[in-house]
Amino acid sequence: MNQSALLIFCLILLTLSGAQGIPHSRTIRCTCISISDKSVNPSSLEKLEMIPASQSCPRVEIIATVKNGEKRCLNPESKIVKNILKALSKQRLKNSSTQSKA
Repeated sequence: MNQSALLIFCLILLTLSGAQGIPHSRTIRCTCISISDKSVNPSSLEKLEMIPASQSCPRVEIIATVKNGEKRCLNPESKIVKNILKALSKQRLKNSSTQSKA
């Protein structure tokens, strides 16, 4: 192979290898579009998800799933939500300490 053919081959190879990948999206995509003002009864909770802030969404999101299947986005700064999270944290610590003793 002559030098010019080798140079063209290398340029084509570099061009093709640089074309791969997914373009970065500049849009912010949070799971919660709006935050519910309704309070949630802790006894009616089926599931509580806490999604930390990330590159795709700059805010902490808390999603409550009620026993009837309805999902609500809760305000993480709300006093009620903070109390629910604190109670669940205490319950989790209590359960983990009883499991480690067994």
